[in-house]
Amino acid sequence: MFEFGRELRRLMGAGEAPGVFQDGLTGGDGALLELIDLNLLAAEAKAGDVAAGRVGARDRPARLLEAAMVWRELARRSGESYALRKAAAQAEAAANGFEAEGRDQGLARAKVEQALCAMLGAELYGDDGLNAAATLRLTEAGQVSGIPAALAELAKAGLAGRKALAKGDMDTALAAAAEFDAPLTALETAGRRRPALRLLAANELAVRADIMAGCGSRLKDRTLLDRAARDLSMCVASLDVAYEPLTFARVKALHGQTMAALGELTGDPGLVADGVTVLADALDAIPKDHSPLDWARIQAMLGCALQMMGDALDNERAFEQAITCFDRAGLVLKLNPALSLRAIVANGRALCLARSAELSGDLAVLDAAEAAFKGELTELNPSLEPVTWAVAQTNLARIYESRAEITGRDNGGRAKGIMALNAALEVFAEHGLRSLSDMALQGIERLREHQRPPAGRIV
Repeated sequence: MFEFGRELRRLMGAGEAPGVFQDGLTGGDGALLELIDLNLLAAEAKAGDVAAGRVGARDRPARLLEAAMVWRELARRSGESYALRKAAAQAEAAANGFEAEGRDQGLARAKVEQALCAMLGAELYGDDGLNAAATLRLTEAGQVSGIPAALAELAKAGLAGRKALAKGDMDTALAAAAEFDAPLTALETAGRRRPALRLLAANELAVRADIMAGCGSRLKDRTLLDRAARDLSMCVASLDVAYEPLTFARVKALHGQTMAALGELTGDPGLVADGVTVLADALDAIPKDHSPLDWARIQAMLGCALQMMGDALDNERAFEQAITCFDRAGLVLKLNPALSLRAIVANGRALCLARSAELSGDLAVLDAAEAAFKGELTELNPSLEPVTWAVAQTNLARIYESRAEITGRDNGGRAKGIMALNAALEVFAEHGLRSLSDMALQGIERLREHQRPPAGRIV
């Protein structure tokens, strides 16, 4: 293992400067994390803890900060809350160490790391309170100059843009996207000498493009989507899939998603198909055991793109392929049902089942789906697996809704759907799962809107 680590550092041109911990594979070089799979990454995180905790460790705050970065990457790939808690704890310890030594630059970088941990938690679990905590840390980190300040400005712009998108405030979202320019230039310049910073710059460029694409989709503005797609294409071209497979896959997947959205906006099935192809290429860049959560996320994005293709062409086969993608993503997500991505996958799968049944006119498709969901509910114990049970209830509600829409007869289906969604909503609210709660509330509102008054119901 250690020989392999030295070979990695030689291939990537990473020096072994005095003071950098030599435990594990990467020797503290964050750029090399791209090349190791999830199991090796977990070992690397533990090695970082060893280096930071060793008696007489040189520059312990820096070692703690390096360990925090590895633990955060582990959380990002696995979705495991313990890894994120460990990352946050190490970042806090690093901040305390830098503060005790009066090192402002190190303290600022540690606060940025704390903020990034909080932002990742909000992304993974849908807890907006973590974003508020991140904003506070980023404001504190922005008081210095140099790379920590640039990182803080980029993270604040990303937070502001995504918050504005969620609220539908496109002007603020576009203003936030413009805030990326200056700090991104600074980071790209520094990245010419430090590979890890170059990868950070690529990720931040992708965040900016994602915000612009979101604005383009909401505003029906092809210009914004075109610009986002062009930026992502250029970013992909600057990356080497052999040495930067994760960043390559993440950026390429966003490129494919943006192309599909552009095709949906313009009514061009060819562009949607191109987006599907790009997403499939992104999926090929990383095996599932390298980054299970990235793999599941790209499967979900591919499923959504195939769903767009099915809608554009009224193609039942596209919906069947989308269901397969959502099922594959579900294999990873069922191990951690609290993840926000679970809502997207569950909702997408149910929608595709419904659309497939609508196109075929075959109620047997809905019968099979209903039987599967009811079978899943029978096997689940709500007290032991409440979230999984609640997600199955939301899927069943969607089937009830689709049956009423296809047949034109309610027969109590919408009432059953509302009952299932209310049961699911209670669980989601109890566990603080905002994205899943929102999905359930939207379903209840939709069913109530179409439900006929009991007195006038015709059976």
